[in-house]
Amino acid sequence: MNPEGAPNGSRVGVTADGGPGTAELLRRYDRPAPRYTSYPTALEFHPGFTENDYRERLAAADRQTGAPLSVYAHLPFCEERCLFCGCNVVITRHRDVAAEYLDHVLREVDLLARQLPHRRRVSQMHWGGGTPTYYPAADLERLFHAFAERFQFTTDAEIGIEVDPRVTSGDQIAVLRRLGFNRISMGVQDFAADVQQAVHRVQSYELTRSLIQRSREEGFDSINIDLIYGLPYQTIDGFTRTLEQVITLRPERVAVYSFAYVPWIKAHMKGIPTEALPDGALKLQLLARSIEAFVAAGYRAIGMDHFALPDDELARAVAARTLHRNFMGYTVQTARDMVGVGISAIGDIQGAYVQNVKKLPDYYGAIREGRFAVERGLALTDDDRARRHVITTLMCNGHLDVREVERRFDLRFAETFARELDELRGPDSPVAHGLLTVTDDALELTPLGRLFVRNVCMVFDRYLRARTAQEKPVFSRAV
Repeated sequence: MNPEGAPNGSRVGVTADGGPGTAELLRRYDRPAPRYTSYPTALEFHPGFTENDYRERLAAADRQTGAPLSVYAHLPFCEERCLFCGCNVVITRHRDVAAEYLDHVLREVDLLARQLPHRRRVSQMHWGGGTPTYYPAADLERLFHAFAERFQFTTDAEIGIEVDPRVTSGDQIAVLRRLGFNRISMGVQDFAADVQQAVHRVQSYELTRSLIQRSREEGFDSINIDLIYGLPYQTIDGFTRTLEQVITLRPERVAVYSFAYVPWIKAHMKGIPTEALPDGALKLQLLARSIEAFVAAGYRAIGMDHFALPDDELARAVAARTLHRNFMGYTVQTARDMVGVGISAIGDIQGAYVQNVKKLPDYYGAIREGRFAVERGLALTDDDRARRHVITTLMCNGHLDVREVERRFDLRFAETFARELDELRGPDSPVAHGLLTVTDDALELTPLGRLFVRNVCMVFDRYLRARTAQEKPVFSRAV
């Protein structure tokens, strides 16, 4: 661990040039693994959780009058499909389709507000997609006012949006900032031309730099860039050039995601030339090079795949071990309830997950009838809540206070997780491989362990044990 507390690839036995033990680590840990955006994962959601269940949870949430909410709006439209994309998107150039969708989202916002008459404070709102800036500035303003007229943002609220530099204008940026958006995130993936062409995402460095400059001129003080490692034709030298270019832009935050190649779920990924995909060893080297580059440039590692400048609030939260995570990503906001609007949007409300339908006709039908468009969900058990806390805490802060877990959930850690502790400490285990230290009082990921945190968390996943015998792939690979 470097003096800033961030993992450094060159000091954990895995470097951008390969390192001792890399092949053995990959043999052991490069296997399908959840990303743990939630626990239990979305695979456990079921249609037995209905709209009535959601309304009951909203009623319970409304009684928590002093607590703020988090809000997510899904705007799924894109003009073209990127082959790496795993999101629920709608590809169309017919603007009337997007206009009809927005009308229904506005009605869902109103329906939600009526269910929460005493719970209107919002500490975090994020618009994702798709490409939210597919919509013209006037429509973005219309949607924002729908929220602002019904909910009250806290003075320190995070209000963020995902944008695509290829379709986002300076006027849209100006309007977003004027409305109160303070965080902006944009995808880059890789600046290498052959990589961009292979995944149908051609976006120049100059175009990206121009939009960042405009965003800063308008007053955005938190800019995030997304990168992906594991794309076709990526090389160490090529990705290093991309990293150097991103560092010159000096975004406050950077996310470096592992490419989730899941053609059995996302059929469009079959268009990717599989022979050009990096193998596990190269992917691990690409990740190590990313860590080396950003740490050397003064960034701190956040969670498993993010970086932030030292004065960013995420970096301060990591130092204090107070980082949180929800469906919108890493955050310092602690709103316990999150609601989502739009197709496929997921909420986390009063101990239950709820997800909207994924198809436009189903969504329209429900909203027109004055119903929430719930497709499925899951009510968490006490065991789910305890395991979620363990997994989320490790994913965020790399450290778990055993005694705090015992107090919070009224359990004896060594008894409740006896099987898990045996697996963590066995002869062929994360502890034996240098990923984790385990004492009576704490679990602590090593710098190396942060690269394989998904594997460590899998040990605590009760549902995953029941799925290990399935032959059909479900999750993307850990590396």
